[in-house]
Amino acid sequence: MSEYQEYKQQVVDTCHSLLERGYLKATEGNISVKIRDKKLLAVTPSSYDYAKMQAEDICILDLETKQIEGGMKPSVESGMHAGVYQTRADVNCVIHTHQPYASALALINMPIPALFDEQVRYIGRSVDIIPYAPSGTGFLKNAVKSKIKNGNNAYILQNHGVLVFGGTMEQAIHNMALLEKCALTYLLALMTEKKITKIPLPIREIAFAKLRADEKKFSELD
Repeated sequence: MSEYQEYKQQVVDTCHSLLERGYLKATEGNISVKIRDKKLLAVTPSSYDYAKMQAEDICILDLETKQIEGGMKPSVESGMHAGVYQTRADVNCVIHTHQPYASALALINMPIPALFDEQVRYIGRSVDIIPYAPSGTGFLKNAVKSKIKNGNNAYILQNHGVLVFGGTMEQAIHNMALLEKCALTYLLALMTEKKITKIPLPIREIAFAKLRADEKKFSELD
């Protein structure tokens, strides 16, 4: 049995959970978890049905995306995942999906402002747009790395999908679901053509400070 079995199984369990909830479909999207003490990551394989995925299908890579373990080809977005871990010491899990409501905002290039307290507390002051770059390229990896230094935990990839982080996989899943809620309610609000209010700036900063404190704790584990 692989010494990384725990991490591989965590990725598989998350894939199956998100598939059941409808956030993943067929082979789209990708998920990874960081193996902190080894400076490695466990990531989903490329173009493989999540419903069939098992722990032995998960790929182990170093942070330069050299494959350490696994017989399948790793996700084409592995470089993007590695770039996140290289840039953000607080991030231990990355989820990339094409979930519909947030992806709709990716098509109109529309960031999500600070609409709810819990949004700022867990995913940041806003959900920013990362400019378009082709999937699986160094251009996308660099675009992601340059944008995520602001400490937010959710981003919209222009004309692509979303990217969500967490200090734990449970938190990453929570943040992903929260992002979709914010995206849906924001789209509905936009349809009214009424003025959309944001939470007050002082409350926003208090909530964001709590998020940053959480991130600092995870950063210090490295």
